[in-house]
Amino acid sequence: MEFQELCERAFHVVNPRCLSDTAEAGGVGAALETENGNVYVGVCIDTACSIGFCAEHAAAAAMVTAGENRVVKMVAVDRDGKPMPPCGRCRELISSLHPENRQALVMVDRETVLALEELLPYDWKCSKDQK
Repeated sequence: MEFQELCERAFHVVNPRCLSDTAEAGGVGAALETENGNVYVGVCIDTACSIGFCAEHAAAAAMVTAGENRVVKMVAVDRDGKPMPPCGRCRELISSLHPENRQALVMVDRETVLALEELLPYDWKCSKDQK
């Protein structure tokens, strides 16, 4: 699947809305493509007490729930459809789900796609000598 289609899938779930006085959701959408060619999407949940989670976490949870854990491509988009890089927490989560996820391709902006390991050059699980 091309990144353009993955971006469209992520944008399709973006739906910013207020859930309660202390929670909002849907300002960011994410799409993960697995080695089996399946695509899982999710949206962020933002809470006043900061226990929410990112769209990538929601997509990863859907993927794991379906029995998969190997990501080959991923993207997150904002409410305007603009790709954005995953935060550090998302980078760590995805890299922890499968040893080969460090090679997953990540769209960080419209012109840039990097391997997840390039976004985690000094991952706490791997020393530079182990790469």
